[in-house]
Amino acid sequence: MHRRMLQTFLMAIGLLFVVLASAAEPPAFLVNSDWLEEHIDNSDLVLLEVRYHPHRYYTVGHIPGAVQVQRFKDLGDNFAAPIMRFPSREDFQATLRGWGVNDDSTIVLYDDSRTALASRVYYLLELYGFDMEQVKLLNGSTLEWTAFNDLSKEAVVSEPGSVTLKEADPALYVEWTDVYDDVLSRRDPEVVLLDARPRDMYTGKVIQHAIQGGHIPGAINIVSLEGTDGQSQKWHSPEKLAAMYADIPKDKRVYVYCHDGFRMGLAYMQLKSLGYQDVKLYNGGWSHWGNELTLPVVEGDQPYDEAFAL
Repeated sequence: MHRRMLQTFLMAIGLLFVVLASAAEPPAFLVNSDWLEEHIDNSDLVLLEVRYHPHRYYTVGHIPGAVQVQRFKDLGDNFAAPIMRFPSREDFQATLRGWGVNDDSTIVLYDDSRTALASRVYYLLELYGFDMEQVKLLNGSTLEWTAFNDLSKEAVVSEPGSVTLKEADPALYVEWTDVYDDVLSRRDPEVVLLDARPRDMYTGKVIQHAIQGGHIPGAINIVSLEGTDGQSQKWHSPEKLAAMYADIPKDKRVYVYCHDGFRMGLAYMQLKSLGYQDVKLYNGGWSHWGNELTLPVVEGDQPYDEAFAL
């Protein structure tokens, strides 16, 4: 009897270790420089670099074989207001084909901005139905790569690809009218509005790239960049990310915005990696809302001010 109880106890302990180990595993889409070194010569691999200052692709250099992504021109609707609304399926498909992307390509993304810029490409690929098991994010950017490898300053000319995208998935985005209706007007308790920008932008202390400062009434502030390390350019552990988003129940519908669409893309990836099922990005973000003077704005560190508090 005692032996059986001991066996049961040991099995329970073993199961606990398995659960804890699996909970600590990083997302499958995160890869390191060793992984990239092993796969970089694969014929189906497409490596994309998104720099904050795109000219550094040529001046500082890039990982050999990386295609330059120009973050504003390539990742937004160039003729919309604001320009960082999501590009059309046709435009983004043409851009991907110009980078040499096919339906069976393995796409590896990296940037110099703690993966916030690369996350925009990741999100757009998912929005338009690309197979996301084929998309990887280089954790740590070029920092580990340059420890044992050189960068290149030669531009990459890709053979045209033939990728075919699907129509945008309506489950992955919202327009300003959805935010106004669900959060401001109806106060839907099933919806959480998340502002992923820096705290000073959320409060209105800093006004940048918009006419107004502050935030959309009802929004809570979780700074997505705080889920990464500024020195190593790497994601924090799943445990730290879970603690960062602990105030958002996983059974809620989460609307996310930032300014231009990069930090919210990072929040999207972080939330999805933690198991949140219903996450939608605001098409336009603060670069839309903050420049529409008729739309209401809250300043300060609380989601609602006196005008909008219940």
